[in-house]
Amino acid sequence: MGKHLAVSVIAIAVALGSAPLMAQEPTTDVAETIQTAPISANNPLLAAWTGPYGGVPPWDKINTGDFIAAYDKAISDARAEIDAITANKKKPTFENTIAAFERGGAELTRINNIFGVYSGNLNVGDVPEIELVVYPKLAAFGDEVNQNEALFKRVSAVYNGKEMKKLKPEERRLVEDHYKGFVRNGANLDAAGKARVAEINQRLATLGTQFTQNLLADEDAVTWIDKKSDLKGLPASIVDAMAGTAAEKGKPGKWAVLNTRSAVDPFLTYSDNRALREKIWRAFVNRGDNGDAEDNNAIIAETLKLRAERSKLLGYETYAHWAIERQMAKTPDAAMALMMKVWPKSVARVREEVADMQAVADAEGAKLTIEPWDYRYYAEKVRTAKYDLDFNKVKPYLQLDKLREGMFWAAGQLYGFKFEPISDVPVFNPDVKAWKVLNADGEFVGLWYFDPYARAGKNSGAWMTEYRGQEKLTGDIKPIVSNNSNFLKGKPGEPVLVSWDDAETMFHEFGHALHGLNSNVKYPSQAGTNVPRDYVEFPSQLNEHWLTTPEVMNQFLVHYETGEPMPQALVDKINNANKFNQGFKTVEYLMSALVDMNLHLAGDADIDPDAFEKATLDELGAPKEIVMRHRTPQFGHIFAGEGYAAGYYSYLWADAITADAAEAFVEAGNFYDKDTAKRLHDDIMSVGDSIDPAEGYRKFRGRDVDTSALLRDRGFPVD
Repeated sequence: MGKHLAVSVIAIAVALGSAPLMAQEPTTDVAETIQTAPISANNPLLAAWTGPYGGVPPWDKINTGDFIAAYDKAISDARAEIDAITANKKKPTFENTIAAFERGGAELTRINNIFGVYSGNLNVGDVPEIELVVYPKLAAFGDEVNQNEALFKRVSAVYNGKEMKKLKPEERRLVEDHYKGFVRNGANLDAAGKARVAEINQRLATLGTQFTQNLLADEDAVTWIDKKSDLKGLPASIVDAMAGTAAEKGKPGKWAVLNTRSAVDPFLTYSDNRALREKIWRAFVNRGDNGDAEDNNAIIAETLKLRAERSKLLGYETYAHWAIERQMAKTPDAAMALMMKVWPKSVARVREEVADMQAVADAEGAKLTIEPWDYRYYAEKVRTAKYDLDFNKVKPYLQLDKLREGMFWAAGQLYGFKFEPISDVPVFNPDVKAWKVLNADGEFVGLWYFDPYARAGKNSGAWMTEYRGQEKLTGDIKPIVSNNSNFLKGKPGEPVLVSWDDAETMFHEFGHALHGLNSNVKYPSQAGTNVPRDYVEFPSQLNEHWLTTPEVMNQFLVHYETGEPMPQALVDKINNANKFNQGFKTVEYLMSALVDMNLHLAGDADIDPDAFEKATLDELGAPKEIVMRHRTPQFGHIFAGEGYAAGYYSYLWADAITADAAEAFVEAGNFYDKDTAKRLHDDIMSVGDSIDPAEGYRKFRGRDVDTSALLRDRGFPVD
């Protein structure tokens, strides 16, 4: 229960709602049928997981028609557990209140974790309809818990009691976390205030779901290519993937470009057809912004108003102040200060990059001015000319399976992990594979699942999912985590080759998985990745560094046909170009992060999202050749739920920590230095939120973060 229910149930509900959904409310008949469905006597969603490895998700036994009834039963049971805490006549203590709270809600947590996978990976059939029923239920129950006066009274008694001084540090932190969570969610409001907060939360849950439904509808669009001549410039692997997509869509002999980043970015990088590049770029950047039934602008405007109103009710100046209070940054000013430290340097670098690209275009006689749909295309030409680096020559060395083996090997060197494939657990799709994870002593650590391929009903992008969190409160519970990607399958029998960016993303998401697998804490809400949002990306971003270590590149980046390792000359070119295009990468990210922050600092102003986006970027002097990485109408990080709302800055915050941490390994002389790796494990990867992250980092580094490391890492001048 703990953070999973009391503090963050609304966030969990809306985060689950970020999966692909439908574009309208369920029909009355369907909604009534779903809500009144009887519960099966053998509903596996309600049972403790059985099988090997301490129990595993029963993917082979789940009937989606059981979800609503199972949720109703689990919520009822969780309510009864809370009632038992509040009915206790004994004086409130850590054990009978806080620990009891942490123990509760196990049934609901299991269902949430399973349904989250359906939302993100299997969003087909009746799942979209079920979501529209589930998320308001979760939001309502979250408000019920957060506004439970008797429960808050007991938590307050522990927080303000004499026992507090006698508790262990992680226990004191847990009490404080729960107490402040209640306050931040309206426990101190009067009846009218509580009612309004609950009303707002209900509406926000629905709006977040509708936002994602609309986005999915636009991402389902396909750009069809009929003529082979329109494929000029595209590598064979991309053409084959486009042909495979077309065949899956029922049009063999044609080529299809999905309206998702993993399909669009390679096309924009290599296609010689400028008109097609522009067409595909416009379809991608206008997702959710087409003035049709799937337009997200009205949803965004209402969402911002409601967030601002709720924040004021809770005593905060703006939503940004509410959202950042519990993060490492603490205040919007601190987050803005870091972004604005980097912004002018990154814009200056973009000017240099654009000049280089324009020179190439002019030399070709292209008679054009660089536009956003040209950026990736001409950046690739500049990379080839300036560094003699053509990533088409790198891709044959980037086999999906070998990269996975490289991730395993590096994790073994750092943490002593060994990954063994298993086939004795059910999976939710034949593409999904599972591995058991052992430590250096051969002891069981947890399970890792991998779901690598795109499919209908699956979110685009890549992410990590926790099926079960580690904890020691109710037993020695081992974690179960997964990584999920959207690679396109190649020809049968041939290895899947991925881009360099995809390889980095694999290592990034695996870093999140390692954060969960390394967890070694007692209390569920302090385990693994349950850390401040602007710290959670640190372990994952740091893990990207091991991709480029000589040990990984020499062993696992081998040619798919010859098995030969990547030539040292090509490795050197990659290393020499590692700061290339940093202006573009930083600016497109910061444009999104700065718009996010400004939207949530605007208070209860009437906002036209498109106009606000343009005005903010104009005021910043944003380069016209680049658009936001996530334009406002498709910014699922902040509008499909509240996970990154007023918090997209956190990637940069975490990257500042990452750059400084990476320098610790450089100073040690090796990214596999045993002493540095042990400190990383002991002070960061294993402790979760049982200590203040800033304290943990100081123990690891011996000092506070040096943010100038971020500038050095990106090749920007340091003042």
